[in-house]
Amino acid sequence: MKILLVGEYSRLHNSLKEGLIELGHEVTLIGNGDLFKKYPADIHIDADFFKKPVFSFLRKGFFKLFGFDFADYEVSYRFKKILPELKEYDIVQFINEDALCIAPFIQIPLLDKLIKQNKSAFLLCCGDDHISIQHYLKNEQKYSILTPFLDHGVSKKHFRYALKYLTKPYKRLHEFLYQHIKGVISTDLDYYITQINRKSHLGMIANPVNTNLIKSTPKRSNEKLIIFHGVNELSKIRKGAIFFEKALNKIEKLYKDKVTVQITYSLPYNEYIKVYDKAHILLDQVYAFDQGYNALEAMAAGKVVFTGADEIWLNKYNLEEDTIAINALPNEEVIFKKLEWLILNPEKVSEIGTNSRKFIEKEHNYIKIAQQYIQVWQSAI
Repeated sequence: MKILLVGEYSRLHNSLKEGLIELGHEVTLIGNGDLFKKYPADIHIDADFFKKPVFSFLRKGFFKLFGFDFADYEVSYRFKKILPELKEYDIVQFINEDALCIAPFIQIPLLDKLIKQNKSAFLLCCGDDHISIQHYLKNEQKYSILTPFLDHGVSKKHFRYALKYLTKPYKRLHEFLYQHIKGVISTDLDYYITQINRKSHLGMIANPVNTNLIKSTPKRSNEKLIIFHGVNELSKIRKGAIFFEKALNKIEKLYKDKVTVQITYSLPYNEYIKVYDKAHILLDQVYAFDQGYNALEAMAAGKVVFTGADEIWLNKYNLEEDTIAINALPNEEVIFKKLEWLILNPEKVSEIGTNSRKFIEKEHNYIKIAQQYIQVWQSAI
């Protein structure tokens, strides 16, 4: 089949592309790199001209006054220029409702033409969107990415990028897509929960991970333990970075002779990978039931990851607690105790790291996952 993957937030679409190619399909990925992360794509549509320093002040001022980034017009221009070539694809899949990351009134006409000149379109539920944010606002779960806003009084402005999906423009974008797609695929349990019993939901397919590209480096017995926390400043509140920071402060005071703590802020993906490569423990996020892509890649590298590893995840994969990943709860004392346990029992770091690599190879194999996508697409067409 000829397949077009639109958008990239985490390397999900890149890994899926690699699996699809292994199965003999022709795949093109179009994306904007997702800001500082700079994820690869076959066709880049990111704004270059309006990112130059000379325009930075004007862009920020215009956005502050009118709530609109005029760099969206450059992205639109780049997409419109390539649009005539993006035709006769069997499958078009959008990474998210906001796949082009531009204003809905500009985006909808572009997506309309793209969908009409190809055969079948699908949508992933693997990030914020209209349905997931509606679901989180009900506050019926133990916690969600909106918990700091709903329960802890964090200002609404820190969640404007999530809450935008409930505004009229993004609701129109949501409704437009749901009228034109064959269905929605959720990518982990956090998103699956928001899609249960919806007619458009085609089921959950786990994130694909290409372990051929990730070297497994479990801890050796004589190495000093390295704990890594890579902070994305745009999402640190919703990921619960404050709980990790408080736990790490206590760890550094009590165990500075046994551990090295590394913290970075908003590094591009390629630089981030280099920094975290030597780490044995990675602190990912707390408000989750399942692992996101960052955690999965670290697990594939044989690291012990503090992330979503809730009871529903343990039950789904028939696992025991603290054997594959560490469930990171929004409680700095719980996180501290788990870190202390690993520091005092360093053999567990190697054991869990080895287990996590095997788990990724079994449950997230990029070729097997790509085959699942093919089956779901074909069944829905």
